Amino acid sequence: MKSILLLCLSFSLFTCQGFSQKKESKTATTYKVSKTEAEWKAELTDLQYKVLRQEGTERAFSSPLDKNYEPGTYVCAACDTPLFKSEDKFDSGTGWPSFDRFIEGSVLASPGGSAMYGIEEHCATCGGHLGHVFIDGPRKTTGKRHCINGVALKFIPESN
Repeated sequence: MKSILLLCLSFSLFTCQGFSQKKESKTATTYKVSKTEAEWKAELTDLQYKVLRQEGTERAFSSPLDKNYEPGTYVCAACDTPLFKSEDKFDSGTGWPSFDRFIEGSVLASPGGSAMYGIEEHCATCGGHLGHVFIDGPRKTTGKRHCINGVALKFIPESN
C-alpha cells in the first residue's frame, strides 16, 4: 500500500499538471490587460473562456484555423495581441494550428512541463492560455512545435 501511495505522490509532483505548478502560473505574473472573471465571461464564448481562462483544450481537428494557410497574422482572441505570423505555420498533423515560432515578446512559457505534455504557453499581454510547445517541430527551422488552440486565436488576413 505504501508503494502505491508513494508512486501516486511522485507522479503528481513530476507531471505537467503538478499541484504547485498550476497555482504559480496564474498568480506570478501581472498582465497589461487584466479583467475580472465576469468581464472575461461576458466577452468570450464558453469554449474560449474554457481554453483561455481555465487552461482547457479544444477538440483536435475542430478549428478551421488548423488548415488555414492564407497570408496574415494570428492574434490573441482575448486581447488582439499579434502572436504568430502565417509564414511560421505548418501542418503538424495533430489537429491544432501549429507554428515553429512566435512573434518576439508575445508569448510566455510556464515553468515545468515535459516532452510528453509540452510546456504551457500564455499570451504575454492578457495571460490567456494558448496551448503548449513541444520539441518535435521542423528541424530545418527552430525544432519547436507551438501547438495552439484555434479558439484562442483570431486570424487577420494580410491586406493587399
